[in-house]
Amino acid sequence: MEFDATLSPSNLSAVAEIAQAAEKIGFDALWCPETSHDPFLPGVLIAEHTQRLRFGTAIAVSFARSPTTLAYTAWDLAQYSQGRFLLGLGTQVKAHIERRFGMPWPDSVVGKLREQIQAMRALWDCWQNGTPLNVRGEYYRLNLMAPFFNPGPIAQPSIPIFIAGVNPGLAQLAGEVANGFLAHPFHSAEYLAEVIAPAIQRGTQKSQRQREAVQLSVTVFTATSKEEAEFVRSQIAFYASTPSYRRVLEHHGWGEIGEKLSTLASRAQWGELPALIDDTMLETFAVVADEKHLGEKLRQRYAALAQRLALYLPFVPGKQDAFWRNLAEEMRSG
Repeated sequence: MEFDATLSPSNLSAVAEIAQAAEKIGFDALWCPETSHDPFLPGVLIAEHTQRLRFGTAIAVSFARSPTTLAYTAWDLAQYSQGRFLLGLGTQVKAHIERRFGMPWPDSVVGKLREQIQAMRALWDCWQNGTPLNVRGEYYRLNLMAPFFNPGPIAQPSIPIFIAGVNPGLAQLAGEVANGFLAHPFHSAEYLAEVIAPAIQRGTQKSQRQREAVQLSVTVFTATSKEEAEFVRSQIAFYASTPSYRRVLEHHGWGEIGEKLSTLASRAQWGELPALIDDTMLETFAVVADEKHLGEKLRQRYAALAQRLALYLPFVPGKQDAFWRNLAEEMRSG
């Protein structure tokens, strides 16, 4: 299992130091989220200041960008890093796409993302092999690529694409057209095994690929102290209040609690949400252990499910370096 890190929301001036420290610790990849900063710009600094470390977006908001814009950025990062870039895409939710990014929400989330990925691959094929650009779909029509706008071939043109999601529709799409699925931290091992993994399998069967062609990457809630447990409880409550994530709760028979959480969230009663997440729910959606046994419990829960793993806790150099180093060594040896 590969052990990855999450870049903490940082100004670009801090990225080089974080990346170098992450490589020294022994992480396999550093994932850059799109929250309060652009997720692609850190990639240039990571590529420049490391030798081995892979890096990617987890996630870049796909529906906020055209496939051509995504294709150019990914192409440049793949070339500059000598193939270390991973393109992680997420659809976000309707309110953010329409009200934060000012972009239209599609009739079919799966349909648009499938087309977007197919369009990117058509662009890359055009640039690498000279194949005429001819994308004709419901959402995108691309047929103009003059030499002036063509960046030309690169040494590492096979850019891995990961799709992020919670529900089986996007997991199946990942199995069909992507190289990996980024499981949302709001999950359980049972949900991954009984809902997500079979959906990926259906996708690979549809595209006539082997299941091993698609990695499952998990970001995991962990709690090694009482303070961390309370923080994770609040995060679980926040995510569980989202109606589109309700299926995770319903899988365990907790749909009614999800409705209560959504009601409280709609009233902006955020402080009352964590009390609805009892210890059973906490230990279902998070790995609770002391630092000494955390690696062992992570392997027990995920070794048979995932190929990549990262903690929800962002990596910050100089803060718990010994913990991170020991955990990286333990995950690698396991």
